[in-house]
Amino acid sequence: MSTNLLAPHIHDASVGDPIQQRIAVIIDELMAQLPNPAQLTGEQRRGIIARYAAVLEGNFIYWMTATFLAVKSKDAHPMLLENLYEECRDSHPAMMRRFAIAAHAFPTDSDAFAVNENLTRMRLFLGRLQGVPSLVSMAFFESWIQRFMSFLAALAAAQGSSEMEYTDVHGVCDVVHSQELFRAVSIELASNPVSPETNIYEGVELLSVLIQNMIQGPAAEPAS
Repeated sequence: MSTNLLAPHIHDASVGDPIQQRIAVIIDELMAQLPNPAQLTGEQRRGIIARYAAVLEGNFIYWMTATFLAVKSKDAHPMLLENLYEECRDSHPAMMRRFAIAAHAFPTDSDAFAVNENLTRMRLFLGRLQGVPSLVSMAFFESWIQRFMSFLAALAAAQGSSEMEYTDVHGVCDVVHSQELFRAVSIELASNPVSPETNIYEGVELLSVLIQNMIQGPAAEPAS
């Protein structure tokens, strides 16, 4: 899939609008595929939380750092730094771990191996340090997380947990984070336009498969 976007003036934030609209559709489709928490077994609920934790706890800060390194526009850097600062200052990985433990869903080696293949693909993609595709993927992921939090909280509640700091915080802060990342996409596109053959949605596609893998477990189809 190729995406050819003409470079707009650097102050034209509207360049991100079609990207944001497309991502909203993708997220709607992913949300529509979520199962009803009330119809899941305890092990199915545990598995979803555990696989989510196996992906997020040790990888999100790395993903955002790789995106920061990939972005060339100095005007976009503060938006990424603010996100990283908050992740580290408030120790979001520790928050994630408390959430998983309280839901009796701390990841096992089986949970980690269930997402390993698709997670590795995402790590390697971000390791290519491509500014716009990396930013688009992170804007997508932050937007998805804020939508996913109510489902994740429902799973944890059904597991008997009342530890909801992680879902409460990310259901709010990621609204701002995602909007800032879409602004960063606009800035980076304006100052460093991509080539016509660049698929700026490659990371979104990889993350979509990884998300389905987190929800469905080992049976989820790997990325092609």
